[in-house]
Amino acid sequence: MLRAVGVMKALLPLLCLMAVGMTSAKVYLQDKFDDGDAWEKRWVQTKHSGKEFGKMKLTAGKFFGDKDASLGLQTSEDARFYGVSTKLAESFNNEGKSLVIQFSVKHEQNIDCGGGYVKVFAEDLDQEAMHGESPYEIMFGPDICGPGTKKVHVIFSYKGQNHLIKKDIRCKDDVFSHLYTLILNPDNTYEVKIDNEKVESGELEADWDFLPAKEIKDPEAKKPEDWDDRSTIPDPEDTKPEDWDQPEHIDDKDAVTPDDWDEEMDGEWEAPQIDNPDYKGEWKPKQIDNPAYKGPWVHPMIANPDYAPDEKLYLRKPMSVVGLDLWQVKSGTIFDNFLITDDAEEAKKIGDETWGAIKDAEKKMKDEQDEEERKIAEAEAKAAGEGEEDDEDKDDLPEDEDDLDEPEEQDVADHDEL
Repeated sequence: MLRAVGVMKALLPLLCLMAVGMTSAKVYLQDKFDDGDAWEKRWVQTKHSGKEFGKMKLTAGKFFGDKDASLGLQTSEDARFYGVSTKLAESFNNEGKSLVIQFSVKHEQNIDCGGGYVKVFAEDLDQEAMHGESPYEIMFGPDICGPGTKKVHVIFSYKGQNHLIKKDIRCKDDVFSHLYTLILNPDNTYEVKIDNEKVESGELEADWDFLPAKEIKDPEAKKPEDWDDRSTIPDPEDTKPEDWDQPEHIDDKDAVTPDDWDEEMDGEWEAPQIDNPDYKGEWKPKQIDNPAYKGPWVHPMIANPDYAPDEKLYLRKPMSVVGLDLWQVKSGTIFDNFLITDDAEEAKKIGDETWGAIKDAEKKMKDEQDEEERKIAEAEAKAAGEGEEDDEDKDDLPEDEDDLDEPEEQDVADHDEL
């Protein structure tokens, strides 16, 4: 017994190492664009015909927390489609494990209409032919168009159809960088984070219409003919008052025939109509409680014969490509910090180390720029105002300086007579 205990103590460090190895995160894609123009070798521009695609450029934007750490892919042309994609380090089969999709989006152009989402594709995607109809496994991220559309898309492909989440998740709509995270778990649950904070979560079956309803209305059931669902009925003993019926309009008694009225030309004069103050409208008996009331009839439900549970709703086809396939009216969005992993805690840690490390400095730089622009605008407005005052003063001066001391005509004439 003591020997067995000793063996276990000796093996404990090894077992711990094995446990760590079994639970360690695996990163399938991480792109921070920190290697300059090398991104052009990793990301493939689609060559699909029929649409005019805009170009992506590498930049940190107009304001940033750290220029090198803030480098990302920016849409650079207005009113364009965009189509670029990159491969994962290896194909990701998420059976039995979590899938985490994470990236940052910065709409520094104050976007009015355009997508900021990513798509994750299966192994069979032809990257150079990628377009809006290319089948995908997941679409996730913000989408903004006018004041009515400011949402986070979470769309899954299931049995050849794309299914949208039934909940409304509002996205960020300012000009700063924001981190978007989707966690898909093997227990058929999910979580959506913005800026490393949970904004939505739940069960896949409840929040998407992947499966038919568990129950349906019994097609054989019908409301009984004698079922009375009227809560009140007209009082059978109530009678209409004798003076109730009055015309809605009556002749205006104060009206008189116009002096210029000619019956031969204009016909017989009739007084104009006015509202009758005694008019009471259509009479209806008062309502009383219905003694035969049985309440609203509820249609009986039965098990849906077409329903079949699916314990693997979460499971995607093996995924190999992440792409930006979107349209923007006003360009300027910067995409950065792409991450695909199987560990939510690792994603949170990386999010804090990338987006989280520069977000405050980014805002500080933007605030300083705004303050400087405000001061310049105030100075220009003040200078413009002083210029207008100077122009007004000039308007008050005589047109010709020689006129300042010119004598009156009468004075000149008197001088000539002397």
